[in-house]
Amino acid sequence: MSKEYETVIGLEVHVELATATKIFCGCSTAFGGRPNTHTCPVCTGMPGSLPVLNKKVLEYAVGVGLATNCEITRYCKFDRKNYFYPDNPQNYQISQLYLPICQNGWVEIDTPQGPRKIGIHEIHMEEDAGKLVHDSWEDVSLVDYNRSGVPLIEIVSQPDMRSAEEVIAYLEKLRLIIQYLGASDCKLEEGSMRADVNLSVREKGSDQLGTRTEMKNLSSFRAIARAIEGEKNRQIDLLEAGKTVVQETRRWDEAKEDSYAMRSKEDAQDYRYFPDPDLAPICISDEFLEEIRAGQPEFRTEKMKRYREEFDIPDYDIEIITASKHMADLFEASMALGAAPKKVSNWLMGETLRLLKEKGQGPEEIRFSPEHLTGLIDLTERRIINSTVAKEVFEVMFEKDIDPAGYVAEKGLGMVSDEDALLAAVKEVIEANPQSVQDYQNGKEKAIGFLVGQTMKAMKGKADPGRVNELLKELL
Repeated sequence: MSKEYETVIGLEVHVELATATKIFCGCSTAFGGRPNTHTCPVCTGMPGSLPVLNKKVLEYAVGVGLATNCEITRYCKFDRKNYFYPDNPQNYQISQLYLPICQNGWVEIDTPQGPRKIGIHEIHMEEDAGKLVHDSWEDVSLVDYNRSGVPLIEIVSQPDMRSAEEVIAYLEKLRLIIQYLGASDCKLEEGSMRADVNLSVREKGSDQLGTRTEMKNLSSFRAIARAIEGEKNRQIDLLEAGKTVVQETRRWDEAKEDSYAMRSKEDAQDYRYFPDPDLAPICISDEFLEEIRAGQPEFRTEKMKRYREEFDIPDYDIEIITASKHMADLFEASMALGAAPKKVSNWLMGETLRLLKEKGQGPEEIRFSPEHLTGLIDLTERRIINSTVAKEVFEVMFEKDIDPAGYVAEKGLGMVSDEDALLAAVKEVIEANPQSVQDYQNGKEKAIGFLVGQTMKAMKGKADPGRVNELLKELL
């Protein structure tokens, strides 16, 4: 009889912070610049250059720590993690081993068994390394130091997760907290959020941890879920065959859906950590801590609760809207301009989501302003345009954020308000379609829909379908 196994998972999540400049120098952190153009003597490790901490990095790190229920280390230091690799220009990375900025926190996730707390061992600040570009044609490796010195926080969880589903729920919770804080855009595809998975298996019921492996190169939630499933099965197969799991770092190959060993896992001793002599210790005052605490935003959980109490919109709408800070901000700004919550929600949940899906975009890429969305709703409310025209205008607004009122006037899309012209068009349609008229008079209600459509066609879509319907019924 085969044994039952339990998976034990902990994560190391690296988050690139949304500062304008690097952690220890004034170079730009902008993504996608020409190689080695966002560099200076500090971030390229030139002898004699001295680092100076970017205060915004500390503010973001403390903000994330408070939002994840961590204890903030009031006296902390930076350490040097020594290793030799071409993308690491100083031959050490400035990080925090002994006194990380945040410790002993937790976030709550929803599981089929109910809410669960996932422990956070620590959050520390550090600098990113450069990027190696391997050119197989020329048989050389090139290095780009634009990313060297970009500020990171590393969020190290406790080994509290037991499945890929829990891992994804934890990552989504972290991502939303950080996005709501504005500390990072957390785009996995651009590397501004990266997760390394530490995984082991043990017999169910055992309180002893198995030998863990660390998996790197996980750039999407899909890759993370597949890597967890693959590594779990690999370790179980080894144990079932009487073999042992080796502690090592493995690299996930998304194309092959398989992992391979990179190197044996290092311990802290291998890096010869010691306190960085060029950076002064950080002493966090009560005033600084309270300033950060006072500046914390309303997070998703509180926002959802408030929406349920204040706005008459469905729970499903609330969940979708609050899952993106940008969409929640757009929703609230539109209402502040006087639009009704349900009208705003309808446009966001309907046409907006449809066009985002069609174009393969995320909610953070919505370009139109709350002023223009409110303007479009106003045009339909005042019956200046009908719903069909409103959707056409919205598609242009979605792409170019045009002013809907100006666009409607320029293109002549307003509804015909001349009652005589509308009545004449309705009479012509009745005369031209005797069969449909007869069908309607014989009790076929659907026939009037055809007559409304023909009238709208005759009016080039610029009539109010409701008024057309009323006139048809009066005349028939």
